[in-house]
Amino acid sequence: MLELFEKYKITRPVRLIELFAGYGSQALALERLGVNFEHHQVVEFDKYAIKTYNALHNTNFETQDITQIKELDIEDPYKYEYILTYSFPCTDLSLAGKRGGMSKGSGTSSGLLWEVERLLLESKNLPHVLIMENVPAIHSVKFNDQFRLWQDFLARLGYNNQWQDLNAKDYGIPQNRVRTFMVSILGNYEYHFPKPFELKSKLKDLLDDDVDERYFLSDKAIKTLSDMKNRNGYIRGLKFKPFEPPYDVVAATVTTRSGQRPPDNYLIIPEATNLGYAKAYDGDGIYINRPHQKRGVVQKGMIQTLTTSYNDFGVVTSDLKIRKLTPRETFRLMGLYDKDIDKIIDVNSNAQLYKQAGNSIVVNVLEHLFGELFI
Repeated sequence: MLELFEKYKITRPVRLIELFAGYGSQALALERLGVNFEHHQVVEFDKYAIKTYNALHNTNFETQDITQIKELDIEDPYKYEYILTYSFPCTDLSLAGKRGGMSKGSGTSSGLLWEVERLLLESKNLPHVLIMENVPAIHSVKFNDQFRLWQDFLARLGYNNQWQDLNAKDYGIPQNRVRTFMVSILGNYEYHFPKPFELKSKLKDLLDDDVDERYFLSDKAIKTLSDMKNRNGYIRGLKFKPFEPPYDVVAATVTTRSGQRPPDNYLIIPEATNLGYAKAYDGDGIYINRPHQKRGVVQKGMIQTLTTSYNDFGVVTSDLKIRKLTPRETFRLMGLYDKDIDKIIDVNSNAQLYKQAGNSIVVNVLEHLFGELFI
């Protein structure tokens, strides 16, 4: 590899090309930075996502199938800075997905990555900067060879590739969401990923004060969720005996039912660890979908990685009830402001709102990532 000699800095107007665009988290980040840019080319197959994109950005793009696009629209590469973003499907990489991989010619959703290869080869000019985002499994033992092949291809085109895992909780959002980002710069330049900083906000700061009762779990559901006494099975390969909670756990649970709320009051939530449970306090996020099969089901003052499912996550309230997140709250946890969320809510059903939020990228992370290209 050639020796890197200077940090890359963008000084020209930007033309943004978004492949697998979703609702345009990348564009939102550039807007917040005050970057002089235009929505140059948007490729998104989902009709609901493109509808949201247009409502959010005041544009008029139509759905497009990436397999049908013939080339990238790159003209005047000396007048404009072209940034191409590609957050290709994680379906076949994610631990929760099909695990089919992203091999070229595999026919998997994640294999659509190689459509980006085709577009780069078919285009008269190359984008100056490429930004990739996907799940950390992309560099796991199972898929790292495929990831290396992709990096090697870009290197042959003249890109210098640098990648790193970034967690939303390190960039101002109380969500434990790790994603892999790769910045590829055309030429012999270096890029510095943004440094993490202390999280000042908590999950409770992003929650609504008044929430409809339909979002709350019933007392019966909470009791079932936190019931440890009748559980039998295997925890990390070890035989798990019927749970005998320590006194402090019993006491906390009893005082909850009696209506008293001492400072250390909490719920017990089963999880797949040797201990077998975690304590959940007011304002903690909880994974509520089969928690006994998961680790890290309770997040202190934050939420786990949001998915597209309404039924996966909850939060403990001050009276030790558990409720699910509202669509507005999920978008706040993806870094959106309420003025933008209003536009999204106006054009979508609740099911689509949860899906689009779970599939998107945290804007705050992108803001700091892009910021390194302009300073």
